[in-house]
Amino acid sequence: MRLNLKNPIIFFDLETTGINIAADRIVEISYLKVDLAGNETSRTILVNPEMPIPESATAIHGISDEDVKNAPTFSEIARNLARDFEGCDLAGYNSVKFDIPLLAEEFLRVGVDIDLKKKKFVDVQIIFMKMEPRTLSAAYKFFVGKEMDGAHSAEADTRATYEVLQAQLDRYTELENDIGKLAEFSSHNRNADFAGRIVYNEEDEEIFNFGKYKGKLVREILERDPGYYGWMMNGDFPLYTKKVLTNIKLRSIKQ
Repeated sequence: MRLNLKNPIIFFDLETTGINIAADRIVEISYLKVDLAGNETSRTILVNPEMPIPESATAIHGISDEDVKNAPTFSEIARNLARDFEGCDLAGYNSVKFDIPLLAEEFLRVGVDIDLKKKKFVDVQIIFMKMEPRTLSAAYKFFVGKEMDGAHSAEADTRATYEVLQAQLDRYTELENDIGKLAEFSSHNRNADFAGRIVYNEEDEEIFNFGKYKGKLVREILERDPGYYGWMMNGDFPLYTKKVLTNIKLRSIKQ
């Protein structure tokens, strides 16, 4: 269906050095501009982030330091980009949580005045999530093909979950029928604690997954800022998170 537009709309996506909106930088921006007549123009620009691109990021988007060493910096393209975005609404996938805030940071950092807050945003991911609810009842109907009786009773929910997993293995042949592999596949992070406040990095070292020290090694922060341990122990954190934190602290002392 053709979009009913009052303004031109720009669909855009960013590839970046990481997922920290305040600290990470754009390495590529691609956008598709659709005017009121439905005409499309697209552009993809590599950007020198003026910082090393972590290997973990390159593994995702395939862009390395070598690829961007001769590319323009964001400050060199910002004014033309702002001019192209002028008068346009914006759209993306997961853009409200990530792409738009990071793009705003980049514009502010180089002193280019563009008020993204005045634009209308369409986030296709949010539409997908609202139109296709990810409840157990919805999953049961999709995978098992039946309406779920007694939803939200513990007995019905546990039985339905078991049936859904069996149906997922039937539907997705690429899933390995192995609990260890399924556990790995169904986890977003490798958590050191159950709440995901402390997770493991690629070197299997514990790092903070929140707050001002997000992404930093726990043992290094406990040495550099010992008061942070006390703040967490006295704070509203789960007991298991505090247990993991204490174990890391004790392990560091023994070393």
